[in-house]
Amino acid sequence: MSAVLYEVRDGIAYVTLNRPEVHNAMDPRMVVELAEAWLRFEADDAARVAIVTGAGEQAFSAGADLKRLIPLVTRARQPEDEWDRRVLYDRVDGVRLIDVALMRFRPLYKPVIAAINGYCLAGGTELALACDLRVAAEHASLGLTEPKRGLIPGGGSMARLPRQIPYCKAMEILLTGDPMPAQEAWRVGLVNYVVPLPHLMPTAERLARSIAENGPLAVRKIKEVVINSLGLPLQQAFEVENEASRIIMRSEDAREGARAFAEKRKPEFTGR
Repeated sequence: MSAVLYEVRDGIAYVTLNRPEVHNAMDPRMVVELAEAWLRFEADDAARVAIVTGAGEQAFSAGADLKRLIPLVTRARQPEDEWDRRVLYDRVDGVRLIDVALMRFRPLYKPVIAAINGYCLAGGTELALACDLRVAAEHASLGLTEPKRGLIPGGGSMARLPRQIPYCKAMEILLTGDPMPAQEAWRVGLVNYVVPLPHLMPTAERLARSIAENGPLAVRKIKEVVINSLGLPLQQAFEVENEASRIIMRSEDAREGARAFAEKRKPEFTGR
């Protein structure tokens, strides 16, 4: 059984972390297959938005497998199989697979929604922070628990979290390692919605469908501009925005959108 399931339906890619018996902890195989899922999503024009979630009702992901992944990357154990070797040595455009899996150094410009269905800790929260929108079940909890194990949240969270929520709350989450309930995560702006578990995937799918109906080139360029202009001085950020606008205004989708509005019909976007 695959550690990560991938399928596309109606323009939505479903990425499911599939080790429910260990709260979807990330072992080397899951890291490799998650990286492959993002590469597949990136290359698939039929997939306009992705939803990532965990199998079962107990966990999105409890983070790195402390028995398999952490001893491997700290070199406390030697690689034993194909998955171990790929985590240590494989690269995509020079980027390690573990970084591809967590969307570091190799930006993914298509939007990704996290559907958080329970424990979302350590590497699980790091994956969620890499997503653009987050929906959490009422029983979910989020936290960067790495310092409790003598580790740091080096999967993107030290860079991402202070950019996403107020500094003092970000530092509380980073330094204490204490999990927070979903409602508190919503209060500080870490998640978009908190819903009962039966409504989790329908809410994520509602958001995904709304995005998938938009012009795919425009959606990608919006995310690209936000990622590449974040932190720049305002005048430089405007230049990044202007370059994207020039590309979009010359696109077939921009002409189709205006034409469809005038003709009172639904646009047929092609991503060109």
